Amino acid sequence: MSNKMPLLVGLTGGIGSGKSTVAKIFQILGIPTYFADDRAKWLMANEPELILEIKSNFGSESYLNDGSVNRTYLSKEVFSDPEKVKKINSLVHPSVGRDFKSWVSKQNSPYVLKEAALIFESGSNLELDYVINVSSPLKVRVARVLMRDRYRTEEHINQIIDQQLPDEYKNKMSDFIIKNVDNKLLIPQVLKIHETLLSKQ
Repeated sequence: MSNKMPLLVGLTGGIGSGKSTVAKIFQILGIPTYFADDRAKWLMANEPELILEIKSNFGSESYLNDGSVNRTYLSKEVFSDPEKVKKINSLVHPSVGRDFKSWVSKQNSPYVLKEAALIFESGSNLELDYVINVSSPLKVRVARVLMRDRYRTEEHINQIIDQQLPDEYKNKMSDFIIKNVDNKLLIPQVLKIHETLLSKQ
């Protein structure tokens, strides 16, 4: 077994950009993938220190009687207020950062992926070797999310988009860009990046 640390590669993209589909292609190629947003939800429900911090900042009603996260309350009370969003992110992101480091130490691969919506917004790009942005036209992204998440309204999707950095900015900051539009096939783009990353190790 190699003790060499894998390269840390971020995979980001706005809501509806198709980054989860891109992540699946990398996983088929055998690349370990850490889904930061899913882990954040798990940590919010399971990490005692984080639970305590959330309760002390947003009230005990942040959690239901069975100990699960009260998503309805947090959506209404926290995610509609930009200052409260900043606050909760400042609690959750460091917890995810620690969890990611622990996960990386168990991997044996030339590189690993960290899939997250807010890589640049959270500053976690500074701890990564490379970042891939999945870019897609705004109209296409909204249409994809409306089809995927029946409970979301167009207004709600646009609120989420407004909290994320625009594609133009993320494209400039990224080392690789995957264009997820109808006329650009994803697999050849992923394979090209995969080969480039393998050559960096």
